[in-house]
Amino acid sequence: MTQMTTSHRPIQALPDNLISQIAAGEVVERPSAVVKELLENALDAGATQITVRLDQGGVKRISITDNGRGIEPDQLPLAVARHATSKIASLTDLENVATLGFRGEALASIASVSQFKLSSRIAEASHAFQIENGVVSPSSGAQGTSIDVQELYYNTPARRKFLKTEQTEFAHCADVVKRIALARPDVAFTLIHNGKTVDHWNATSLDKRSAQIMGSEFAGARLVVDQSAGPLRLHGYAGLPTASKARADAQYFYVNGRFVRDKLLTHAVRAAYQDVLHGDRYPSYVLALQLDPSLVDVNVHPSKIEVRFRDGRAVHQFVFHAVQAALSQTSATAFGAAPAPLPAAVFNVARQQVPSGQTWHPAAQSQSPLFQRATDYGVAQAMPAYGALFQTAVDHKAPGAEPNRIASEHAQPSDDEFPLGFAIAQLHGIYVLAQNNRGLVLVDMHAAHERILYEQIKAALDQGALSVQNLLIPVTFYADQEALSVVEEQQDVLRSLGFEIAVLSPTTLAVRAIPGLLKNADAESLARDVLRDVAEFGGSRVLLERRNELLGTLACHSAVRANRSLTGIEMNALLRQMEQTERADQCNHGRPTWVQLALNDLDKLFLRGQ
Repeated sequence: MTQMTTSHRPIQALPDNLISQIAAGEVVERPSAVVKELLENALDAGATQITVRLDQGGVKRISITDNGRGIEPDQLPLAVARHATSKIASLTDLENVATLGFRGEALASIASVSQFKLSSRIAEASHAFQIENGVVSPSSGAQGTSIDVQELYYNTPARRKFLKTEQTEFAHCADVVKRIALARPDVAFTLIHNGKTVDHWNATSLDKRSAQIMGSEFAGARLVVDQSAGPLRLHGYAGLPTASKARADAQYFYVNGRFVRDKLLTHAVRAAYQDVLHGDRYPSYVLALQLDPSLVDVNVHPSKIEVRFRDGRAVHQFVFHAVQAALSQTSATAFGAAPAPLPAAVFNVARQQVPSGQTWHPAAQSQSPLFQRATDYGVAQAMPAYGALFQTAVDHKAPGAEPNRIASEHAQPSDDEFPLGFAIAQLHGIYVLAQNNRGLVLVDMHAAHERILYEQIKAALDQGALSVQNLLIPVTFYADQEALSVVEEQQDVLRSLGFEIAVLSPTTLAVRAIPGLLKNADAESLARDVLRDVAEFGGSRVLLERRNELLGTLACHSAVRANRSLTGIEMNALLRQMEQTERADQCNHGRPTWVQLALNDLDKLFLRGQ
């Protein structure tokens, strides 16, 4: 084992170049860090057009040109000096910093580990000036600044050998450009790699820029976020759960225009999605928080990617409620963003033979209806026009005729009254087919009913009004020691959830009551799942941190199952409840509950008008 020796050199001041190289280890960890610092300087200089040229992933060369204000010739030496900046001059300025850069370290650090040249021209000058190796000389160029960084880490080979492959380093650089381009859609960006233009975005709106960078899937499944409270404003787009991803690589959060990775903000957004996105999926979003610069400290990390808020709890709650409010609007009445679009592949159906057995059939009468009657859940009372329509249908129907078929003969109500229209058939016991003014609506009846029950259980639990259904004959089942312990130790938790479960013997449990909203569920299976969740997460934690997953389990048990035939009244009652339920466009796992197929889409299927 090699033993380290203690240095006996006297204490001495380090040379400026070595100090800059040490600082570069923190500020310039890889080519993408250079790109970030130079782009931020360009934006601080008021640039509206920026071109980024990279060779070999930025290791060979990074060249960034902007059309900003430029730097006066006599200021060029200071521009590349350590701790020289035009952005702050006092502690008060630092505590209220509104620019992206402010430390005065970046250019000096970059210049110390590369072959560096800076050329700049102000509007009043007849030509540009450049600085290279500390020498200022006349140069050519338009207004703005051009910085050329070549052979990064050429004089610190130990650092250079830690870099990854060219493609990996370029990917990091491209990500930085995308992040900054999303923050400033009013600025045009061009990215060139090895002489080939990879990306170009003209100045535009956040609406279009986010669609360009995050893709058409996100653009077609996003919700507008724009909330203000006192000095705080959050705006941007939150992706629907249907646009979630397996990785957290489509999450962009900005604080006063600066891209950040902040645990507090990430948690707030994730918590807002907990009602509509369970499991290992990650939401997609681009959100910008604006607040008084004095309320946030951006000087807490060398790369300025972390921030600290003066009142973190208030910021967390504001972001959480702003995103949650946007997601709660994903109901059947929000046609602008809610329905998941049908995939393009559906239009290939018109050119294929329909496989045998895939037929459409009208809904059959059920011996044990899901809703019994439309009025059982207050549908007729809440929707007078709907109740009157179906009362007429029931009173005057021909023998054997279905109410929904009679309803279709009436004048079609507006989408404002009944956005999901009226049921016309059931497909394979899985999907409800409905007609509205826009065309055809397809509903996954299990997913839709699961969301309705979830929201009802959650509301009842929040209000302390969860009704209990006593079982006429208790349901007994064999249980292991863990389940028995939960019943003995967590009675308060079980009662709060609407369960009455008793220990009959060292191996037997009896379910005597279940939540009234779940009266049609399999009592044994429901009890087993609840006991398992409480055992796994603990009584108090399952009601706090894991409550939504638990409620999702409860809702799933009682939701209408596949291959269940529904009557017309049952299907329409389901549609009406969807229209009255928040977040009804996704089930508890983030999948869509319904899609809209417009008349134009139907025309494409059958090549009408072509």
